[in-house]
Order: sequence, then structure tokens, then C-alpha cells
Amino acid sequence: MAWNEPGGDNKDPWGSRGGKQGPPDLDELARKVRDRFGAVFGGRGGGGQREARGGGGPLGIGLLAGLVLVVWLLSGIYIVAPAERGVVLRLGKYTDITGPGPHWHIPYPIETVEKVNIDEVRTVSHRANMLTKDENIIQVSLAVQYRIKDARDYLFAVRDPDYTLREATESALREIIGSNKMDTFLSGGRGEIVTKTENLIQTILDRYQTGLLLTSVNLQDPQPPEEVQGAFQDAIKAQEDEVRYKNQAEAYARDILPRARGDATRLREESNAYKERVIADAEGETSRFLQTLQEYKKAPEVTRKRLYLDAMESVLTNSSKVMMQVKDGNNLMYIPLDRIMQGSANPPYSETGDSYPRSRATQPTETPLRQPGDRERGGR
Repeated sequence: MAWNEPGGDNKDPWGSRGGKQGPPDLDELARKVRDRFGAVFGGRGGGGQREARGGGGPLGIGLLAGLVLVVWLLSGIYIVAPAERGVVLRLGKYTDITGPGPHWHIPYPIETVEKVNIDEVRTVSHRANMLTKDENIIQVSLAVQYRIKDARDYLFAVRDPDYTLREATESALREIIGSNKMDTFLSGGRGEIVTKTENLIQTILDRYQTGLLLTSVNLQDPQPPEEVQGAFQDAIKAQEDEVRYKNQAEAYARDILPRARGDATRLREESNAYKERVIADAEGETSRFLQTLQEYKKAPEVTRKRLYLDAMESVLTNSSKVMMQVKDGNNLMYIPLDRIMQGSANPPYSETGDSYPRSRATQPTETPLRQPGDRERGGR
């Protein structure tokens, strides 16, 4: 039966007795809670409530205070990841930097720890229209990647290091772009521009002690304003054509010059060989002539006759005519017509197209053919 049904005992769950229902007694609840804590920390409970309050109260409070102190001290344990550094602050002032691993610091509010990721690579991009040295406007896009190299400087030296980096990037880029001409970008000088810009940005960051370190700087191809986009593309194509023609000319030069040098060397060697051959032939002819002269001085008649016979043999060897000596008559010249006809069909030409030299005895106009009756008249 429920406690508030008619006919029941009407027992109040909050400890009230009697037939009337009313709100719970807060004092009674507080007393019960004290009795329970007193029993836990050394009290007897029930009838020994006064002894529990008098003897076990300070011990219980001490144990509770010790438990709170242990929990407070344990709250100072922290773990630093391998990519992080822990910056310890004591009452807001920098104290120390801790590396990866578990550490302990005096709990809050005396000391606090700021964890900074020094291995994370961050990116800042900048895009703007800039004026070159020769008063041309170009649109430049620059992407800068960086990381934190000094956690202390990053947290305390500058109010906003990332904003300082963006401002330093724009300032350095405008200074470098303003000191170069448009042709520098078109002729492939962007690598040098990127190097100068990176060095200048890092110098500014170190001067302000931002604690940042640049890892890479990427400069995209500069673009002109839309109004002159066509002319800019034509200029780029002209530059590319110039480079291509230069490469073709250099390739042709590397091909033709060695061959020309080889031909010159070959001609030089051939001329030297011809020179040596002519000199050797001349020396041989001279030596032969001198030897013949000595023999001629010793026996003129014999030498003269031998020279004559050698000359006639050399001349008549190449002649197609045959001289026949007839006893008691004039000499008879025999012409072999079959050999002449065969020789006319196959003229003795050399490989170069020049005909072989013929002696005067081979000319048909110099020695006319004899008439058929000449032999008879000569025989008579």
C-alpha cells in the first residue's frame, strides 16, 4: 500500500511523522550526511554522533585535504608528442622548453604548458599585381612553405608571427620584382628571383625574431594584365622560337664543323702526299738523268742509240700501225683494219674520261695510205 493512500500509516519518506504531509526537513538531511561521513572517517554512528564529530572530524578533513593535494599534483603530469615542444610558463613568464616524452610541472595556476608543433609545414600564399623595373605590370603568385624553428620566439617575440610572415613576403617580393625587368622573367630568370626572394624573407624573419624557418618558395609563371595578355603570349612564343632556333643552329654547327675539319685534314694529308710523291718523282728523274749522263759521257754513240731505241719502242707500242721493211724497195706500212675498227668501237678512255695520249705516228693524216700500185712500182 502506498504511503499516501487512505487508510495507510501515512509515513513520510523524508522522515516526517504524523498524518500531515509536508516538505522534507533539510536539517535532518544535513545531519544524516554528517553522520555518514563521521562513520567513514572514524565515527561510530547512531548514538556516538558527538564522539564522531569531536574525535574523527579533523582526521577526516586531513585525509580529504591530502586526497585533494594528490589529485592536484597529479594534474601537473603532461606528455609532449615527438613533433611538439612544451613551453613551460611560471606565473605567465617563460621558464623552460621540454622535449618529447612525459614531464611534470607545478600544476595550475602556478605553472602552465604551451605545446607548439615544430614539424608541421604551413603555407602562405600571396598574389598581387606588381611593377617591374622597366615599368611593366605583371601579376605574380608566390607560395611560401615554412615551419617553426624556435618555439620561444614564436610565442613571445612577436605578437602574430604568421601575419608578420605574410607582410614580409609581400615586401620582399615587391622589392625583388621592382629591381628586375620583364625580360628577366621571359628569359628564364625566375630561379634567381626565387632565391633572392627567399633569402630576403628569411632575413626579415630573423631580424624580427619570429622563430620561423622557410622550407620552400614557389613562384608561378608571371601573368600580365588581361588587357595585354595576347601581346604577352606573343612575346613568350618569340622567346621560345629564339631559343629553339639557337638550339637548331648549334646542332647544325656541331654537325658541320667536325665534317669540315675532317675534310680539311684529308685534303691537307692528300696535298702532303702529292707533294712528297712529286718530289720523289723529280728526285728519281734527276737521279736517272744524271746516271744516264754519266753513261753518255763514257759511250756517247751506244747511249744515244739505246735512248733512241727505247723512245721508238715506247712510241710504237701504243700505235696501231705496223711498219714493214721490204727488201730492195720502200718501206711498207701495214694498217690492221680489224684492230682499228675494234679500237674505234672501244676507244681507250681512262676512268676519268680522258683519252690516252697517242703518238704522232698514230695520226692518219700524217702518213697517207699507199696506193695499190706503189708496191709494184717499188719492186720494179
